[in-house]
Amino acid sequence: MTTLERERLPRMKRLVVGPPMASGQLHETLLPKRLALPIFASDALSSVAYATEAALVVLLAASAAGRTALLPVSGAIAALLAIVIVSYRQTVRAYSTSGGAYVVARENLGTLPSLVAAAALLTDYVLTVAVSVAAGVLALVSAAPGLEQHRVELSLVFIAVITVANLRGVRESGLAFALPTYAFIASMLALVVTGAARCADGACGPTVDSDPMTVGVGGLSALVVLRAFASGSSALTGVEAIANGVSAFRRPQSRNAAQTLAILGLLAVTFFLGVSYLAVQMHAVPSADGNPSLVSQIARVTFPAGSASGFLYYVVQGTTMAILVLAANTAYQGFPRLAALLAHDRFAPRQFTNLGDRLVYSNGVLILTGIAAFLIWIYHADVDALIHLYVVGVFTAFTLSQAGMVRYWRRTRDRGWRLRSTANAVGAAATGVVTGVVIWTKFAAGAWMVIAAISLLVLVFLGVRRHYGRLARRLRAGTSAAHRAGVPHNQVVLVADALDVAAEGALWYARSVTAEPIRALHVPTRHTDAGIRPRWFRFAGPQARLEVLPSQDAVLEELWKLPRGDRDVVTVVVPEQFRHRSLVGATVRPSFRLKLRLLSEPGVVVTAVPAVSDRRAPEGRTPAELVARVLVTELNAASMRAINYTASLALPDSRAVFFAPDEEEAENLRREWLAEGVTMPLEVVDAPYRDLGKPLLHYLEKLTAPGDVVVNVVLPELVVHGWRRALHNQRALYVKRLLLFEPHVILTSVPYQLFR
Repeated sequence: MTTLERERLPRMKRLVVGPPMASGQLHETLLPKRLALPIFASDALSSVAYATEAALVVLLAASAAGRTALLPVSGAIAALLAIVIVSYRQTVRAYSTSGGAYVVARENLGTLPSLVAAAALLTDYVLTVAVSVAAGVLALVSAAPGLEQHRVELSLVFIAVITVANLRGVRESGLAFALPTYAFIASMLALVVTGAARCADGACGPTVDSDPMTVGVGGLSALVVLRAFASGSSALTGVEAIANGVSAFRRPQSRNAAQTLAILGLLAVTFFLGVSYLAVQMHAVPSADGNPSLVSQIARVTFPAGSASGFLYYVVQGTTMAILVLAANTAYQGFPRLAALLAHDRFAPRQFTNLGDRLVYSNGVLILTGIAAFLIWIYHADVDALIHLYVVGVFTAFTLSQAGMVRYWRRTRDRGWRLRSTANAVGAAATGVVTGVVIWTKFAAGAWMVIAAISLLVLVFLGVRRHYGRLARRLRAGTSAAHRAGVPHNQVVLVADALDVAAEGALWYARSVTAEPIRALHVPTRHTDAGIRPRWFRFAGPQARLEVLPSQDAVLEELWKLPRGDRDVVTVVVPEQFRHRSLVGATVRPSFRLKLRLLSEPGVVVTAVPAVSDRRAPEGRTPAELVARVLVTELNAASMRAINYTASLALPDSRAVFFAPDEEEAENLRREWLAEGVTMPLEVVDAPYRDLGKPLLHYLEKLTAPGDVVVNVVLPELVVHGWRRALHNQRALYVKRLLLFEPHVILTSVPYQLFR
């Protein structure tokens, strides 16, 4: 692959995601309030499209008189919303970092409450995407009933569009979603104001629905009212998003976040109460199957067909659909940030901390997309089925966040702490009551699944933290021990399938790194040359005699006989000749299976010597120079073992290389290098785009440019067994794939086995 071919970025990825951004450009992605509002407030604003309907369905299912209770229930929900808004304004002023309920609970209530809050929020974010998109599609099919049978497909398409927008970056998604959000705000204001004016003039006739729900004939009980209150409380979803994304705001971040929260609260309360008022005045009855939606019925009366304002019905439906779909974007901002915080604290896989090309936590975005799409598919994009799962998580997080803030004010005793503590205490009490009501009234309807999911996530968090804790202690403690162990004795064993170009290179490499006799092993296959042993003797001489073994198991038995440990290392050199650059072809070879097995053998280092050639016989050419480069990301026991091993090769040009995403990380590693007293030179290469591939390839090309220089890339590799593999970045696997067919590059893997 030429430099020109390698620098030609994949067109499709660049078209979809955009060009990469350097780590130093992170400040350019911070949001002004006008963009932060559509990004973080769309979920809370969109709740008015289904919260009133959710409460009214419960009330009318019990009694026709339930409509009279809608306004009192809506008033209580609006009051609760105001309390939560005020409480979260205090939270964002106290904590300018992202994380919201998780961070507040972690610092004030302890580990377990913080993990419950995090699990509740992550669950809520997933359900936010599923419910919002399904509700948006419902608004679409309300206006276009012919699309009813395509609800699932439309939902998945919308999720894909939102995913792409978020992979392009926070600011870009804000620009894309600002117009639909502000259009929804304008259309809802027009709906509420015009509808109220019509009712004042006595012109707001009843809504018409060809398939209304069955209205109950019983009476209203306290349990029914509480269930309606719990269902309507979905209007509060999304309020916490701003507190979870304070770090995305422009400075001063806390003040801008608090102001955006105030705007959100004013709009959400106005819209929610306005829709509830119009539903009562117009005697609206929700549809049996949810189509058309309650907002659609109200809009049809407010902007009747044939009138001058009739087109506004379609504007309301279009913007409602847009805001409901875009409400999922709130979760796309909160889920990746919270997952990254958990990963930073070692409660979640560290891959969640990886920044993508556009400075977003792209792994979190993709995981959220996959889970939400699965829920849409399982529940057939049914809003009523999904909404029962919706509010348990968010109110659990509300309660823990506000309780944590009470503890915060009592601990810090800042100015006005008594008043602020009281406000948060009221918020905690109110949301705690709602949490209990929601669990009580919706447990059998599906809330039990959310409770189970939260409990399971907490157990997963603790298990992940335990693994990372053990790993960190072992690597930290083993660093000095590995340094003191010094340079090991290195014995080289060459395992060859054939006498070809790759074997020629492998034999040259083996002789370059050791002066001792080399053991050459061969396992015959169906395609083995029957005369390989005499041909090998004539080619390699008596210092590298070829031993024929019956199987790979026999190869392992021969290795077991050799001394291995901190002071004795066996290097197994595996030549691999490819006719074509095919990853699939590389994984079906016996040598690939051998390398995998050798990674689990203590004291064994695996060196792959590849060659891409059609020639079946050695070419009779060998390079002039071999240099070694150790790839390091941090100074620990694994990297120290690789450094010691590289020293055993006794190559004149050996050094460690660190590809630094920013200067701070580079300086930290330099200090650790000096403090530990590592004698191998450290070279730092800038990698501002966080991708190791392109800087590494450019670096190697400069070294191999003379044409007769081969670079031995030494790679420290953590070998983790079982499910724990998913908790690691698999950086070694990525480098192996990247360099498999790279000319003039030999890759050595120095395993560091864990938890055998």
